[in-house]
Amino acid sequence: MKTTPSHPTDHTAQVVVLGAGPVGLSIANYLGQVGIDVLVVEKLDQLIDYPRAIGIDDESLRAVQALGLVDQVLPHTTPWHAMRFLTPKGRCFADIQPMTDEFGWSRRNAFIQPQVDAVLFKGLQRFGNVRTLFSRDVTEFSQDAEGVTLYVDGPGGVRESIRAGYLVACDGGNSYIRRTLDIAFDGKTAPNQWIVVDIANDPLGTPHVYMCCDPVRPYVSAALPHGVRRFEFMVMPGETEAELSKPENMRKLMAKVLPDPDNVELIRSRVYTHNARLAGEFRKQRILLAGDAAHIMPVWQGQGYNSGMRDASNLAWKLALVVKGLAGDGLLDTYEQERRDHAKAMINLSVMAGHVLAPPKRWQGTLRDGISWLLNYLPPVKRYFLEMRFKPMPQYTSGALVASAPAIANSPVGRMFIQPKVLTDEGHHVLLDDVIGSNFAIIAWGSDPTWGLTAEQLAFWQRLGTRFIQVLPDVQMRAEREVAEGVIRVGDSSGRLKEWFGRHPVSIALIRPDRFVAAVAIPQTVGKACDALAHALRATPMPVAQPVASKVA
Repeated sequence: MKTTPSHPTDHTAQVVVLGAGPVGLSIANYLGQVGIDVLVVEKLDQLIDYPRAIGIDDESLRAVQALGLVDQVLPHTTPWHAMRFLTPKGRCFADIQPMTDEFGWSRRNAFIQPQVDAVLFKGLQRFGNVRTLFSRDVTEFSQDAEGVTLYVDGPGGVRESIRAGYLVACDGGNSYIRRTLDIAFDGKTAPNQWIVVDIANDPLGTPHVYMCCDPVRPYVSAALPHGVRRFEFMVMPGETEAELSKPENMRKLMAKVLPDPDNVELIRSRVYTHNARLAGEFRKQRILLAGDAAHIMPVWQGQGYNSGMRDASNLAWKLALVVKGLAGDGLLDTYEQERRDHAKAMINLSVMAGHVLAPPKRWQGTLRDGISWLLNYLPPVKRYFLEMRFKPMPQYTSGALVASAPAIANSPVGRMFIQPKVLTDEGHHVLLDDVIGSNFAIIAWGSDPTWGLTAEQLAFWQRLGTRFIQVLPDVQMRAEREVAEGVIRVGDSSGRLKEWFGRHPVSIALIRPDRFVAAVAIPQTVGKACDALAHALRATPMPVAQPVASKVA
């Protein structure tokens, strides 16, 4: 039921972000840096201070880089973090440590979430157009054709009203917004709980993450930054958090993994349940769900946090275009269209990894150990697993993109573009995204990326803040040559950009702000590709300049 405010609205914004977790903070940072008026509303009185996620991947670091905060985040990470699965007898049957850095960062990294959340929150202070309200509990909301109205209970029980154009609900797996909208959240809850134990001054000191497939009590041992060690133990039937937290029972758990269970500095322990659930819809008119509000998954592949960051990266730029009037509201439909299938794939992967660690049946553990032994005699298959090639990378086949015409085998459209280091005209070696910023990019190998565009097309893409980038072999950067106005030259220092373009019969890539390839072309077809992408983006047409009336003497 819609409630009409009995008093003037207390707070207004173009976008309200509900929830000051990593997804909400990332969306607010992006919107803030592109000039959107944002209000972040958080139920708690401060950011959550207990560790949750411990794995951040290269895609998430690239998203943080786009927010201009990666230099502050990196000191709280451990790069090139391996994940090792051990049999009950201690044999390592899977040492997963992919060494690729195609997106500019280490594929797997350990981190402590509250420290990175604090960086994201501090980042909001850069923007006068972003405000944060803590200790606000949403009790009622409604939406109409123009926006969303929320009512919150603030400090001291004072009721406040909020009015915004759009609401992004990042309010967790138990999302009040999702439940009130009666959106399904189908999936399963694992029968077993796990207890997490975080210890300061790491008593083991060994690097990496160990998944110990013990049939009596499976456990995880993870080295984290700043000398923190995390242990996770399966809670057995009949055990409770209160019982396990007693000193004598905690000592028994520690004795399983440490020679001296009494000599530890306990930070905290918590019991949690694994869920694998996916929202039936990610959007209801002017309300969008992101992160755990849209999907939750077991922790075993560290993809809950990273899937949420992918949501933020996918949604924020689209919402910005719509709010600015540069794209139609229909662009927001492509958020679910692109993100839903991949989120489901990551849920399935996380469930599978959990079954590898703790098989539901004893015979499945025996089969796992036998297969792992056979893998030693099948190097190509073993590499497939150890290099994490089984991890489904996001690839969009429809949405805010243009399918290659004619069709290209293994088309790069819908995949994330690479991020090598490039040489600038000023002589600096930087990562490619540092040149692109938070914008669209039209990247051309060797040629002028604006050559095939009309003046109207050029003006349209400039209106979206597009960066026009010409890539050359770095040795050619020393040659004097004329560069079209507004074109940025970069040198291909590593040869990776030449190799990327050499794999496909194209020389121009149209890159979205989330670094996904939206279309490909050659100079003679780039104009058509740009027009098709503008249509896919539901982009609004350029305003027509009115002729100036001549004065009559």
